[in-house]
Amino acid sequence: MNEILEQTPTAVAEFRELQVAIRRRRTFAIISHPDAGKTTLTEQLLVGAGALAAAGLVRPKKNRSYAASDWMAMEQARGISITSTALQFEYGGALFNLLDTPGHEDFSEDTYRTLMAVDSAVMVLDAAKGIEPRTLKLFEVCRTRGLPILTFINKIDQPGRSPLELIDEIEKTLVIEACPMQWPVGNGAALKGIVSLNDEMFHEYERYSQRHGEDAEPVPWDSDSTRAHVGQDFLGEAQGEMALLSEASPRFDQSRFLKGEQTPVYFGSALHNFGVKAFLDELLRLAPQPQPRSTVNESVAIDPLGSVFSAFVFKIQGNMDPQHRDNMAFLRVCSGKFERDALVYHPRLGRRIRMTRMHRIFARDRTLMDEAYAGDVVGVVNPGLFRIGDTLASEEGIEYPRIPSFEPEFFCTLSCQDVSRTKQFRKGLEQLSAEGVVQVYYSVSAARREPILGAVGRLQFDVVESRMLQEYGAKVRMEPMSFSCARWMKADPDAMDSIRWPSRGIEVCRDHEGHLVCLFESAWDLRMISQNHPKVIFEKTA
Repeated sequence: MNEILEQTPTAVAEFRELQVAIRRRRTFAIISHPDAGKTTLTEQLLVGAGALAAAGLVRPKKNRSYAASDWMAMEQARGISITSTALQFEYGGALFNLLDTPGHEDFSEDTYRTLMAVDSAVMVLDAAKGIEPRTLKLFEVCRTRGLPILTFINKIDQPGRSPLELIDEIEKTLVIEACPMQWPVGNGAALKGIVSLNDEMFHEYERYSQRHGEDAEPVPWDSDSTRAHVGQDFLGEAQGEMALLSEASPRFDQSRFLKGEQTPVYFGSALHNFGVKAFLDELLRLAPQPQPRSTVNESVAIDPLGSVFSAFVFKIQGNMDPQHRDNMAFLRVCSGKFERDALVYHPRLGRRIRMTRMHRIFARDRTLMDEAYAGDVVGVVNPGLFRIGDTLASEEGIEYPRIPSFEPEFFCTLSCQDVSRTKQFRKGLEQLSAEGVVQVYYSVSAARREPILGAVGRLQFDVVESRMLQEYGAKVRMEPMSFSCARWMKADPDAMDSIRWPSRGIEVCRDHEGHLVCLFESAWDLRMISQNHPKVIFEKTA
């Protein structure tokens, strides 16, 4: 900072402009269990910010479009989010980078990578189901990273559990302070509205339609019009619950929220666009600006407001544009300013490269841009230089920790049905492996030539089959294998040569980087090999 201030007035002005641009960035992800309403909330947030004219649907009806964030053919056919999506929009003077994550548990690895690229998260809960298994797993990832979390309890206009019960479950199951910022009056079919507890304004519930638009203007909770609309029974019940909250619930504490120790709780109906605009206003108020990030040297954290540019690759995506069929690397800018045609250092390659083109991403759409700032998510065309976890920086000596891979639990062989499409088959397999959709291994045994796929969930194999056909014209056949886990082997050559592999239950392979990996049919096989060869280290990641 002092070095900048000692420079010319122009340099000082540029540095201050840089800090203003970075401070207006907000980068967050939305997480939930499948069917809690994550994608619907995403669409309504975009509508509320003016980034979309109308919300699409996860499963559209006649004359209604698909959700903008679900752009893959398989996502639209099945009504689920399969790949994480970047969506950038402006609202209230801030520039938001929203990362919509896959909801299905089979894509937990993609979700984990996405959560590495954000500064906060929105947790969506179904009012009838509360904390579900997938929600719990994603929350634990956020806790590990210390991410601030805002909670949106969805579907309060449908039959569900009492708000007090849901708040209690959040605190007991997630072991975090739940701080209600709103409170529903009535529920299900009898929902009357919600009260903002900080200013005691009442938001009347109206079912959303494309004609009527946003929520009605709020009115004071103690007004005559509110009493007339709510009715004496609901009024008395809500007042009793809010009195209980004022005694039992913690006061909202910004510092505890930013440390991930407290979550503010909001209520609404994403499907009918109720409470979403008020939630967007709270997101604008509470979501943190870009935060410092630790490097591989844990004692060093990079200041996002500094003039040094740094970023890391958290996602690879191919064939987003059917006309170009190119490969896009998604970068989270962590510090400084990213400029077109800049020379940056690539630690894994050990050399500098020129960044000629970068794109602003909105689902599958992209626009060329000349600059980006800390907090932004940008796309750059990948000519084979980038892998997930790579760091890019304007100076040498900066490198962020690698993003670990999840241990695969399901395996199969993959073969091409049409020999004339072998070239496309190989290209597609290479691309899907680079994206992290599946892990690809090749057996060291000459008897097996087909590639072996490893995945966290079976649905990933369906994605491979669908995309190989639609994007590369290669019809494939998959044969399930009985292996249950994979371990990467590390040892000196003599120890490796001493291993006597059993005739069944184990397959020795190499991954796409040439590392030795061993596939085991059972935990017993792994345990026996480990005990018999103590000098060989078997690890869950490469």
